[in-house]
Amino acid sequence: MSHFAPCILIPVYNHQHAIAKVVDAVLPHAVPCILVDDGSDPQCAAVLDALQQQTPTQVTLIRHTENQGKGAAVLTGFKYAELAGYTHLLQVDADGQHCVADIRQFLQQAQIHPEAVIAGYPVYDESVPKLRLYARYLTHIWVWINTLSLSIKDSMCGFRVYPVAPVIRLMAKQQIGRRMNFDTDILVRLYWDGVEVVNHATRVAYPLDGVSHFRMWRDNALITMMHTKLFFGMLVRIPSLLARHLKKRRET
Repeated sequence: MSHFAPCILIPVYNHQHAIAKVVDAVLPHAVPCILVDDGSDPQCAAVLDALQQQTPTQVTLIRHTENQGKGAAVLTGFKYAELAGYTHLLQVDADGQHCVADIRQFLQQAQIHPEAVIAGYPVYDESVPKLRLYARYLTHIWVWINTLSLSIKDSMCGFRVYPVAPVIRLMAKQQIGRRMNFDTDILVRLYWDGVEVVNHATRVAYPLDGVSHFRMWRDNALITMMHTKLFFGMLVRIPSLLARHLKKRRET
């Protein structure tokens, strides 16, 4: 792929205290920025309007009239990115937990590996809640089982670069998790479709505005259902996954 046209996508839901700082850090990278307002309250919506009006040539604002979930917001961004002719989409969270200074490194990796997902894996500081850190390992183990591989170091970090075309193809054939189950669901399914994953270390803090939209019962139930569906999906893919690993081993 010689043509490389990236955009940056930030899904936003009531992060009015952090989003301006995140956008201010994104803009110097001179990459078009798409904000997807996932049904935010009027206070946050006003902040997003102001950000778009300040830099209308670089910031595009798309709105959901009602909250649909982080995954739904990102998928809306993919539809826009395809229509606008972008080849790659860099996803970054709105709460300020991601090290936006690493955007340049992520995009460089995407140019080197244009057919792959460049997936961030977190290097945490002291702000990370220990319970959440340990709980992530349950998902890591399920992902390693559901891909029969250790290729994905962390499937839950929302800082990553996707090639747009494989995601659009996946969206056309598969319902992808639309809430907090999105990041893991899409990465495993892209891996099943033959998309390679390049892991890239990045520093992660816990969030600037202290706002988390994780809902313990609802989101844990969604994540449990996702892992169950992926497990049964993995069972029917065992031959192809094993063949893929054998081919890689021969090539190395």
